[in-house]
Amino acid sequence: MAVSGPVEPGPPAAAAAPSPAPARAPAPEDLFRPISAEDEEQQPTEIESLCMNCYRNGTTRLLLTKIPFFREIIVSSFSCEHCGWNDTEIQSAGRIQDQGVRYILTVRAQEDMNREVVKTDSATTRIPELDFEIPAFSQKGVLTTVEGLISRAVSGLEQDQPARRANEKAVAERIDEFIVKLKELKQVASPFTLIIDDPSGNSFVENPHAPQKDHALMITHYNRTLQQEEMLGLQAEAPPEEKPEEEDLRNEVKSGGAVEPLGTKITFHITDPLDLTRDVLKSETCSVEIPELEFELGMAILGGKFTTLEGLLKDIQELVTKNPFTLGDSSNPGQVEKLQEFSWKLDQILQGNMKAHFIMNDPAGNSYFQNVYAPEDDPQMKVEHYKRTFDQNEELGLNDMKTEGYETGLAPQR
Repeated sequence: MAVSGPVEPGPPAAAAAPSPAPARAPAPEDLFRPISAEDEEQQPTEIESLCMNCYRNGTTRLLLTKIPFFREIIVSSFSCEHCGWNDTEIQSAGRIQDQGVRYILTVRAQEDMNREVVKTDSATTRIPELDFEIPAFSQKGVLTTVEGLISRAVSGLEQDQPARRANEKAVAERIDEFIVKLKELKQVASPFTLIIDDPSGNSFVENPHAPQKDHALMITHYNRTLQQEEMLGLQAEAPPEEKPEEEDLRNEVKSGGAVEPLGTKITFHITDPLDLTRDVLKSETCSVEIPELEFELGMAILGGKFTTLEGLLKDIQELVTKNPFTLGDSSNPGQVEKLQEFSWKLDQILQGNMKAHFIMNDPAGNSYFQNVYAPEDDPQMKVEHYKRTFDQNEELGLNDMKTEGYETGLAPQR
């Protein structure tokens, strides 16, 4: 805004006043904070915006937060005080992941209905027992629970029932019967299966038993099809005839390198504080297990790392102890106690007061644990090479790769 008119000189000291220092840009960890009822500084940003229902001004609230054992998301909600319209959705704050993800949850108890769920708009939701499916991009992304997903589906079906009863009575009756079945699922009278398949890799289903393994939840990472790439708006790959044959057939899944012919399982017995100084290379496809703590870390969590055993254990401890579901109103005493016990035991390992086994299982065979006795065998380490299962090849994207005639086709070029 410009101001015209005479300007009166200020006091002499005013000219010598130093200019204020430029504001420091907030770090990513300041922007995306774990959800906590005790964090008074974590407040949503409010923006005045147009209501698309009554075309008057309402309020949009944005909250940048973290999901435990997952990643950053943006939660947005809109409300209009004039017409009462409100809406909520979530968006991933990160990029589309390198692989899609599929969660298969067997719901057996009421506790499973309370699991936190992040469902992006690109995810497909299925309940096979009812032959029920919510297609991708038919709903906005949502941060909810398993029960909330079902309630949302019920609300969507009920919304147009009055019009159907007036115009298509038979259809309305069948939908009423289906709504009853969906509502019955919330009672968990019998087990059912919930499948969330997201080619963007940004959906999530909570493991309430973390850091222990979740036997009711199966997570699969997969390579996207060309149709899924196009659906997400990603640049399609060049047609096979436009790419060199060698590049098209190269057996690479991750940027870290080629997939080895066999998977590798490394079991190391931690017996001395000096063991924590060993170098460790954990690839993105490697899972980690500590049997004494009943702990298992999935292959996609923490990503690839080159560090020491101590550094990797501290990364695991930070991941678990900063779980925002253990804070404030979102916690339950049993889970908090379990995580505190886990952290205490991990501290004992880090301080050399507790022996434990550290297991790295990499189906791609690209992980490494330092052998300080090399070239002799390490008495504390067992290295096993194994043939991958069909499911492991599926996760690595190898089942659909064409490798027949690879050596024959390239031989003349060597």
